[in-house]
Amino acid sequence: MEVFKRFVKMAKPFRKPIIITVLSLIGVSVMSLVTPELVRRLTSSLTDGTATKQMIILFAVILFAAYALKALLSFLSKWQAHVAAWNFVGKLTLTVYEKLQTLSMKYYSDKQTGQIMSRVINDSRNMETLIAHALPDLLSNILIIIFVSVMIFTINPILALISLIPVPFVLWVSTKFSSKVAPLFKTNQQVLAELNGVVQDNISGMKEIQAFAKEEYEDGRLSDYCRHYSSVNIRANFAAAIFHPSVEFLTSMGSVLVMGIGGTLALNDVLSTADVVGFFMYLSLFYTPLTTLARLVEDAQNAFAGGARVLEILDTEPDVKEKENAKEIGRAEGNIDFRNVSFYYKEDEPVLNDISFSVKAGQMVAFVGATGVGKSTIVSLIERFYDPVKGEILLDGNDISDLTLKSLRDNISIVLQDVFLFNGTIYDNIAYGNPGASEEEILKASKIARADDFIRDMPDGYSTLIGERGVRLSGGQKQRIAIARAVLKDAPVLVFDEATSAVDNETEALIQQAIDDLAQTRTVIVIAHRLSTVMKADNIIVLENGKIAEQGTHEELLKLGGIYAKLSKINTAKV
Repeated sequence: MEVFKRFVKMAKPFRKPIIITVLSLIGVSVMSLVTPELVRRLTSSLTDGTATKQMIILFAVILFAAYALKALLSFLSKWQAHVAAWNFVGKLTLTVYEKLQTLSMKYYSDKQTGQIMSRVINDSRNMETLIAHALPDLLSNILIIIFVSVMIFTINPILALISLIPVPFVLWVSTKFSSKVAPLFKTNQQVLAELNGVVQDNISGMKEIQAFAKEEYEDGRLSDYCRHYSSVNIRANFAAAIFHPSVEFLTSMGSVLVMGIGGTLALNDVLSTADVVGFFMYLSLFYTPLTTLARLVEDAQNAFAGGARVLEILDTEPDVKEKENAKEIGRAEGNIDFRNVSFYYKEDEPVLNDISFSVKAGQMVAFVGATGVGKSTIVSLIERFYDPVKGEILLDGNDISDLTLKSLRDNISIVLQDVFLFNGTIYDNIAYGNPGASEEEILKASKIARADDFIRDMPDGYSTLIGERGVRLSGGQKQRIAIARAVLKDAPVLVFDEATSAVDNETEALIQQAIDDLAQTRTVIVIAHRLSTVMKADNIIVLENGKIAEQGTHEELLKLGGIYAKLSKINTAKV
């Protein structure tokens, strides 16, 4: 009920089509009563000899009008129910996606993309079944039960009470079925999400699967998930297979009782033949909703299982939050200060320990050190992908936790080691950070990033489609497009996180030239293993065991003869 109440509140913007649906269903229910009543009256008039040709024609015309109106109202109810349902699903899907955009990186660290997609798409879509089918059918059936109950009690109260005998048993069976099948549907949604996750991972990693000849292994792994998914569905449908016939049998017992007792009453002239015929026709309308209860319960349980999973996302609190009075900051100068910053992903595994440093606007600072010492974590903290456990980070003297996330991130451009490019053209990917940029500005950014030449050499130039994640480009080409994208954003702070780690020496030289050019115009933060990338930095910070071990210029650190000097010798030997 909690899930239902929350989705009812979400559906308020679509109350107009919902109201039309409800009114139409009431009309359909009323029209359903016309046929039994006309048959009852016609039978009565034929039995007592009062029937006339005009009466029969009138009954036929009324019946035709009732069927026509019922068809019209049925169309209207189904149409408006789907209008409400699909608008609701679209809004819900967007709401879930918008929520995902607010969640910090910690949320995504232990989840598969396919599982999240299953919640956004599959689980949200299940609400269409609830709104467009299950709830309208449930309302329609309840109305019919109420209206028919009134009519059969009008005909004969005793016989009506007898016909109600199966109802408590049907409700008891339905309750048992609901309690048994609800966990199965919830498990079903979870297993489907896991299956989606595995398929998504395997499709993304198809090159690796084929390269390592792991097709048979992955086929077996996916086969296990498929068997599990099939097993859960079979169990749910086994319960349904028991439930459906049970309800039909119980309702048929009501018909048996009415036939026996009603027939006896008619034989003893207590009940007229017309009333018996009318009673049976009403009874078929009365029991039909009860027999469809199985499908309604099944559809509702499936929808609520998906709905509960959607609400889990909507109820998730982001680790990184804006303050209520967070302030907007215009274009910053680019001064950055870390003051006694400590951070860990896991409490017993510190990554940064009491880090302090300053970067003046227009300076270039570089971070070097072994893998896992916290270099990339510093970038994540500057962007507020995570918040420090202790200490503060300032941008132009403002604690970044006091700023709106948008105004903070508008002042930072970042080029990551693992470049992500969208499935589209090169032009669109470069323009991503600044959609309003002119063609001239995009070409200028490409030239700064040393990307213009190779782009023009492509068959379609800037209109070249690069495929998902830029699969049609080399690592160096992707890096330079990412740099062009970051340059075009024109933020005062530019971050390069291992931007040259996966490229050859020639491409590294081109990227290095681009970084050197940019260092004169904005604050540049560079993280690199290759020291050739950081030699011209105004300050090089060497990290070790989560702390600053050394800092200074390239020449100063070489003279110091410490960690940096050793790293320099190793890099020189590799070259």
